[in-house]
Amino acid sequence: MDRIVSLAPSATSTVTALDAGGRLVGVTAHCDVPDVPRLGGWLNPDLDRIAELDPDLVLTNDPLQADLRDALRDDGFTVAHAEPTTLDAVLETFRTIGDAIGLPERGRVLEERASDRLDRVRDATLDGDDRPVVYCEEWGDPPMAAGNWVPEAVRASGGRYPFLDPGERSREIDRAAVENADPDRVIVHHCGASEPSTRPLVEREWDLDADVHAIDDSLLNQPSPRLLDGIERLASIVSDTTSSDVDGAASVANR
Repeated sequence: MDRIVSLAPSATSTVTALDAGGRLVGVTAHCDVPDVPRLGGWLNPDLDRIAELDPDLVLTNDPLQADLRDALRDDGFTVAHAEPTTLDAVLETFRTIGDAIGLPERGRVLEERASDRLDRVRDATLDGDDRPVVYCEEWGDPPMAAGNWVPEAVRASGGRYPFLDPGERSREIDRAAVENADPDRVIVHHCGASEPSTRPLVEREWDLDADVHAIDDSLLNQPSPRLLDGIERLASIVSDTTSSDVDGAASVANR
């Protein structure tokens, strides 16, 4: 697969981590790669422009892109689509994307290294009844508790997440539910925010006795190797770990 169009930032990050970024001939406006044509938004890319690029493969991700996937296939494009909702499923996509682009060994190695890195984080973080309660907010208006793989990411980082079970979609949450859970840490990672900020939550004046942190949305919202960076960042907040505590783990995205 020499010519790849990626219509999901997570797929773009994974292709780059597989050292195949040079095969990308088109990406969305939300993808962070230089010198590659932008094809529009995540849900509304320019289909005519995609046809002009004549890709061997188009990558999509998430149920929200299912209709787009179907439309592309109806137009004759080969599409590899993923819908991970759990942490294991995210890591599995590193291998399946490797398979789809013709680099199965790189995909397998990326998955294994990510799994090893996750284990090192777990080994370095808190366990037992002393785990702090963590609230992760994916969207601010209305407030939405982060779901999918985030509950597992919190667990791996040494925290407890009483808001959603692993694999559940993110959902709207009210003030009382958050206040009653009495979180010790609050993580604001609003999807699409230009800069991480705690302001949207602080301005609501919820009654929370918690440390509030803002991190880049791609660190938790994106099912890509960036998620491993996000889990390490969570561990530094939740369990007060440092990079040395994680046994010198190297960034999967740079391998």
